[in-house]
Amino acid sequence: MASVRKQVHLDAPPERVWDAVRGVGALHERLVPGFVVDTRLEDDARVVTFADGTVQREPLVDVDDDRRRLVHTAVDSPLGATHHNASVEVLPDGAGTRLEWVVDVLPHGVRDRLDRAMEAGAAAMRAAIDRRPS
Repeated sequence: MASVRKQVHLDAPPERVWDAVRGVGALHERLVPGFVVDTRLEDDARVVTFADGTVQREPLVDVDDDRRRLVHTAVDSPLGATHHNASVEVLPDGAGTRLEWVVDVLPHGVRDRLDRAMEAGAAAMRAAIDRRPS
């Protein structure tokens, strides 16, 4: 199994970052606009459309407001993953926030594509969060 971890440092308070993360149906508007172009909620999952047109269904495992932690899995991964589990945790970091984003995925061979996608997602997140007024 491959694990990809991104630490995203943001110039915003954790409360504001968590508010954007926990808005699970608005990724395309609040957290990663441009990287994600549409998000809709269906039952216990969100259906995410990425900028390249790929669509991924992400059943939500946990949204923990106390720990500021979101966990989801993925079904029918556009990467061809047979296993995909992701977590995002929002932590205070000085005057800003450190967002810990971890994805565990199989097969190991999709790791590089996933890493590139997560880098693009992290850049979109920085742009969206750091430009929003407090």
